[in-house]
Amino acid sequence: MANEQAGPATGLRALRPDDWDKWYANLSRAFGGIPEGDEERELWNSFTEFDRSLGVWDGDECVGTAGAFSFRLTVPGGDSVPAAGVTMVSVAATHRRRGVLRSMMRRQLDDVRSWGEPLAVLTASEPAIYGRFGYGAAAFQMNAEIDTRRTSLSVPPGTDDVRLRYAVPADVLDACEAVYARLVPGRPGMLARRPGWERLGTVDPAGGRDGASPLQCVVAERGGETVGYARFRVKPHYGPAGHDGSVVLSDLAALDPAADGALWRFLFGVDLTSTLVARGRPVDEAWQYMVSDIRRCRPEVRDSLYLRLVEVGSALRARTYQTPVDVVFEVEDVFCPWNAGRWRLSGDAKGASCERTQDTADLALSVRELGAAYLGGVSLAALAAAGRVRELRRGALAEASLAFGSAGVAPWLPHGF
Repeated sequence: MANEQAGPATGLRALRPDDWDKWYANLSRAFGGIPEGDEERELWNSFTEFDRSLGVWDGDECVGTAGAFSFRLTVPGGDSVPAAGVTMVSVAATHRRRGVLRSMMRRQLDDVRSWGEPLAVLTASEPAIYGRFGYGAAAFQMNAEIDTRRTSLSVPPGTDDVRLRYAVPADVLDACEAVYARLVPGRPGMLARRPGWERLGTVDPAGGRDGASPLQCVVAERGGETVGYARFRVKPHYGPAGHDGSVVLSDLAALDPAADGALWRFLFGVDLTSTLVARGRPVDEAWQYMVSDIRRCRPEVRDSLYLRLVEVGSALRARTYQTPVDVVFEVEDVFCPWNAGRWRLSGDAKGASCERTQDTADLALSVRELGAAYLGGVSLAALAAAGRVRELRRGALAEASLAFGSAGVAPWLPHGF
């Protein structure tokens, strides 16, 4: 009981470069303690923004870690908004229930506000942790294990005009990154990657392949232009009926339906395989409507991106709304009280304003629900049905729920951080 009542460990401070090894060791131990290769360690060290990373120290021992990458996140309407990518959060098992995590979350959100970033986002190893700090599940992902022997694919017109070729992943990195960059404004939740982050897609440690091949890449071209790519591994297997290996998709991006169809058709037809494993894909991706039998694809939806409004007014002004909206929100925010109170949102597809008001509230909710609905993938009406949003003016819920949608495109986080 003494440990539970003790205050946070001493020494909450920004990370220093010469402390990184100890800091990262605490993080690695918290996630199982399996050593990473030199390439992975070097990459994450290069990504670390030391002035945006926090450590909690008990003497010389690091007992807590947290970081915040400098990202820009696509929001409904296509704008790219500054967002803190919360990452590398851990607390040593010896220092649980001492307020270490809360102290880091408190300092971090205060810092993010001081940096003028209206949003904070994260992926959650344990989703139950972050709701109490105001994060809501705002984007989801699709996982699938497709039986390619018993599922056929009907591809869009023009697919045969797309040329595919194998390429060494590192050799075509710039061309693939250019494809990715063109897609970023079109889907909420996508990250505008800073220089160097493109390397994340080609890191290929032998220990992480689970018996599969080194990373392979196929590039889609039309008229000499790169219009798509797929990165994948092949996991051979020989069973009683012969070869039945798997294609394990790592990343796929395409600029148009024909290029997309060509890449998926290729993945379905890789020799000596009978399963295509795809994880972390958009929930509305087109392949689901090309297949002959969706049941044999074993689709599974799970949570992906969690989002928090650090500054309610700035965040709601930063996106557009697919239909005109004029509502007053009564916002509850215990952890960041500067957000609490009434906010009038007025907006449409061209822009929005959001200011404090004393007018009567139309909808009441917490900042967590605003975060969940912010990218348009979670309906305010659905949250209301779960008792998380209260309608105070008749009709306000339908108005706001429709306006917050993302014009038919599901939000998607393309990779973790």
